[in-house]
Amino acid sequence: MSSATTQNTPLAGTIALVAGGTRGAGRGIAVELGAAGATVYVTGRSTRSNRSEMDRPETIEETAELVTAAGGEGIAVRVDHLDPEQVGALVARIDAEQGRLDVLVNDVWGSDRYFEFGKALWEQSLDDGLRMLRLGIETHAITSHRALPLLIREPGGLVIEMTDGTADYNAAYRKDVGYFYDLVKSAVIRMALAQSEEIAEYGATALALTPGWLRSEAMLDNFGVTEANWRDAAKNVPHFAISESPAYVGRAVAALAADPDRARWNGASLSSGGLAKEYGFTDADGSRPDAWRYLVEVQDRGLPADVTGYR
Repeated sequence: MSSATTQNTPLAGTIALVAGGTRGAGRGIAVELGAAGATVYVTGRSTRSNRSEMDRPETIEETAELVTAAGGEGIAVRVDHLDPEQVGALVARIDAEQGRLDVLVNDVWGSDRYFEFGKALWEQSLDDGLRMLRLGIETHAITSHRALPLLIREPGGLVIEMTDGTADYNAAYRKDVGYFYDLVKSAVIRMALAQSEEIAEYGATALALTPGWLRSEAMLDNFGVTEANWRDAAKNVPHFAISESPAYVGRAVAALAADPDRARWNGASLSSGGLAKEYGFTDADGSRPDAWRYLVEVQDRGLPADVTGYR
């Protein structure tokens, strides 16, 4: 392989599993791993023949096709990550077909319909809250439990736990999103820390990663815009100007996976904006938004929206 090819596809030969790759950050991550040359197993419950309870049109087949179109190899596998047998079968398939697993991205979520903004614990649906815990925490634990033995078989493995918010930001209770959502996203950060302690001796790295204000398909629909005209939404919600596309966090994951010194991040809580400064990548539009710094320094202080110096 020539040096030019290696530079363009630094993840050629890398085997990745993006658990929860149907849409949003998961899709952005899968596609950017593909653009770097990786083979990516894309899992989720939404297929062209069967939608998940989120009832959205995006499918794992579409994501896998986007991975292949980007330059990698996308492989769609329908998996309910609450079912240990299905996850075990997935890992066995990856082992049989590839003999290794280099990157595990735990991005399973599927809970948008369950969280209730601005409500106290006792005002929320207990059934919906517990369902959120299952989808946002149990799925990650089950997937790592089944996948880590394959990932640590050879040194250099990388586990990325996808969350919302950094450890510093989530240290304070996020009353705006409520008890169950706050618990899920904080727990995932702790899960990354726990795994980092357990797999380090095998030469593997685990960390938590958050995008900023993500322009997922659902978010764009909520604001009545598309990726092409997303700035129109900032007219009504000015702070939306700091938002980012799924490609941004995808590029963060690809940069981490290609970094031979990524072990320095073991146990860390990272953000797409912070890593953009470290690795020099940009969002799809060439900007470099730093949403979590912006939220602390501008939005949460009640200042007028102004992204100058933040993207």
